[in-house]
Amino acid sequence: MENTPDILKKIIARKKIEIEECRNNTSLDDMIAKSKYGLPTRGFYEALNNKSKRKESAVIAEIKKASPSRGVLRKDFNPIDIAKSYESGGATCLSILTDKDFFKGDNQYLIDAREAVNIPVLRKDFIIDPYQVYEARAINADCILLIASCLNDIQLKNLSDLAIELSMDVLVEVHDLDELKRALKLNLPMVGINNRNLRTFEVSLQTTIDLLKEINDNSLVITESGILTKQDVELMRVNEIYGYLVGEAFMRQDNPGRALQEIFS
Repeated sequence: MENTPDILKKIIARKKIEIEECRNNTSLDDMIAKSKYGLPTRGFYEALNNKSKRKESAVIAEIKKASPSRGVLRKDFNPIDIAKSYESGGATCLSILTDKDFFKGDNQYLIDAREAVNIPVLRKDFIIDPYQVYEARAINADCILLIASCLNDIQLKNLSDLAIELSMDVLVEVHDLDELKRALKLNLPMVGINNRNLRTFEVSLQTTIDLLKEINDNSLVITESGILTKQDVELMRVNEIYGYLVGEAFMRQDNPGRALQEIFS
């Protein structure tokens, strides 16, 4: 796609190779078969929406070892301990990075973390192929992330339709008005607005606020990136936004769950 930021182009190019490597180890037919034995999904959207309707903070707490821009965020990285900490700190859901090359993630992190808690889990990766959707169901993801910058309209529809067919929820991530308009055509119940500019890496919460007027009141809005303080949370609440995806702010803390609790209490 012409407007895809360079960092995403690099990630997508590597992801295509990774998918082919995975196919060589486990064929598409075998992955489809594995997806049928996934555990029942836990209702990712439902959990967030129930809290949001009560005007309570609906937090997707992220488990992320590293990022391309920040490097390693947490050296003593134990996804099970982090997941338990988040759950005890009041997280509604978890987001778990499974991308290996750029975020040092792993599918096993999601499997282990989900088994350790009772809350729903999002597979956060750069999903561009149906193979990855079946894989997400096979590793017991309750929801997948689709990044509008990485996908054309046909891909967005086909991948989201497949996820729903497999009983998973879908969070489509957008960064600007053009991407938002594309995402809204899917008529999904929730949309994620990433406040980080992927070209400059600057973060502005105003991005979420500016795009709100384009979104139906019945849609659940998840603001992503840049929620660091109680003041940031209050700014969102004033604008009637109760859904958050937050991670980097907590990954450097000794007790991520306590850090979450302090910001959202």
